[in-house]
Amino acid sequence: MTLTTLLAFALVSLGMVCSPGPNMIYLISRSITQGRKAGIISLFGIVLAFLVYIVTTMLGLSALFMAAPYVFDAVKLAGAAYLLWLAWQAVRPGARSVLTPRDLPVDPPKKLFLMGFMTNLLNPKAAVLYVSLLPQFEDPAKGSLFLQSATLGLTQITVSFTVNLLIVLTASHIARWFGTRPKWLQIQRWLMGTVLTGLAVRLAFERRQ
Repeated sequence: MTLTTLLAFALVSLGMVCSPGPNMIYLISRSITQGRKAGIISLFGIVLAFLVYIVTTMLGLSALFMAAPYVFDAVKLAGAAYLLWLAWQAVRPGARSVLTPRDLPVDPPKKLFLMGFMTNLLNPKAAVLYVSLLPQFEDPAKGSLFLQSATLGLTQITVSFTVNLLIVLTASHIARWFGTRPKWLQIQRWLMGTVLTGLAVRLAFERRQ
């Protein structure tokens, strides 16, 4: 794969990991509640879920969509509808920002790892990234799609791990920053709603490649 393609995909991955979502909130909450060690354990669970997505993609998730177009269409429309629902949840009257502090119980390492894993495995942003966006950066003319999927997936994991590790290490500062700027939380809600709507529209009109 060309360096340009990898950089472009890394930029998309950076934009998605920097937008507030389940992973970010879980890591911030855990890091504040139980400290950095708990945040790092949770982060490794999140990384494992990304590895599951990579393996699934490499084993032919895209090939399944090619063989059964109706499956692709069903996943595409369901994903678009879910993204629109998330957008509405972000901007509806009385909605809370995903960055609003939440109280969480103290959990053992095993549960922290498992919760990090499940949080990301069920994360719609991760699903959209691997099911819809990743194939757009693959080119059969450039060689093995198996290796391309692995390369893109590892690129995404590297970007995600780096950003999320920084979040874990600075969680307390992030929480204080948001806590003293309630107006920013409102702006963030509308920004997130706009981004999710744009992704939903793009996904709805995505063609099978």
